[in-house]
Amino acid sequence: MHEVFVVLSSFLASSVEMVEALTIVLAVGLTRGWRSALSGTAAALILLAVIVALFGPVLSRLPLQPLRLIVGALLLIFGVQWWRKAMLRASGFKALHDEDATFAAETAAAQAQGAVRPGALDTYGVALTFKSVLLEGLEVAFIVVTFGASAQQLGLAAWGAGAALVVVLALGLLIHRPLSQVPENTLKFTVGVMLTTFGTFWAAEGAGAVWPGGDAAILGLLVVYAAASYGFVTWLRRRHTARAARTEVTA
Repeated sequence: MHEVFVVLSSFLASSVEMVEALTIVLAVGLTRGWRSALSGTAAALILLAVIVALFGPVLSRLPLQPLRLIVGALLLIFGVQWWRKAMLRASGFKALHDEDATFAAETAAAQAQGAVRPGALDTYGVALTFKSVLLEGLEVAFIVVTFGASAQQLGLAAWGAGAALVVVLALGLLIHRPLSQVPENTLKFTVGVMLTTFGTFWAAEGAGAVWPGGDAAILGLLVVYAAASYGFVTWLRRRHTARAARTEVTA
């Protein structure tokens, strides 16, 4: 069960981050040239691969129990943030992320830098795509390294992230548009719940707890957090509707 969740979590989390990075890459590629966009992207991916290759084996050598305690606590912090934002978006308290609006804004900013000589390597385009892919990719690297080390499956975590990169990049280059139809908040919701589930499981194990059923407890935790999500979103939606109604009456 560990293996399945490690691959799935890495794939979904990486997909979310890659969709956001792809929007910037497409905006730069279509306005500043594909050579610049792909050069910046490649440089960032190489650096991320080096980070995973360096820190993954180092963490894997640490004693498993304290490692899971530390990683579990970090995943709880990371996962609860994603989970909270996803619930706020699902309930209407926070606006959904708009990839089309981001694409339009980045395209306008890139066009404002002036014309680029055909075939030339544009410094602005390289720097922007490198920064965007690196920043989004650092979260992916964190998940790959921590999941892989704690589950002792670094290779599977890397494969999940690599598969997400190939799928998102292929779709983006094929349609030359941001993947705005991807249910991004649903993906973030799912990843947030999964990270919180693993964080709880590993932190408790690292603290010395023994879960009933062993790895099967992961599925139980996942069900509990999913049910809690449904309850929280339902409650928040009612609050949002009531607040909107009071605002209309006041206006």
